[in-house]
Amino acid sequence: MNILTFNLLCSTVVFWIAAKIYVLPKLNELKPRTNLLPILLLHAFRHLGLMFLASGGIYPGMPAQFAYPAAVGDLVAAGLAIVAIPAVAGRARSARILVWLFNIEGTVDLLVAITLATVYDAAAFMGPAYWIPAFWVPALLVTHYITFLVLWKHWRRSA
Repeated sequence: MNILTFNLLCSTVVFWIAAKIYVLPKLNELKPRTNLLPILLLHAFRHLGLMFLASGGIYPGMPAQFAYPAAVGDLVAAGLAIVAIPAVAGRARSARILVWLFNIEGTVDLLVAITLATVYDAAAFMGPAYWIPAFWVPALLVTHYITFLVLWKHWRRSA
């Protein structure tokens, strides 16, 4: 196992512990809107995945087979989060479907990016962008999980 994979796994465990202590016990008490808006705001920053295309943000030689799908997938997830924010905040009828779209695309994007990074050995070229998979991706994975829980178990009950 390479160090980046180890960092990704360890950070995911730490974010999971934090969610288990601070967030999951509150899901029943808070409205879906209250749980989802901070998550959507966090994911609205996924435009930062474009760093995988920026010289200076990565080392030369970054495999395009990883960089382009990761960057574009993150940008789409950010856009979907931004579109969902006013819908959730305003309790629009479209809010739930927009959150589903965001959450499915965002989760698939992260799983594809992790797979492509492994297949194409992208870790060797991460450079300053190393913090994205080592810190950012674990937070995103855990918050996607929380979002699925809200969608499956909590939105119907409080809608």
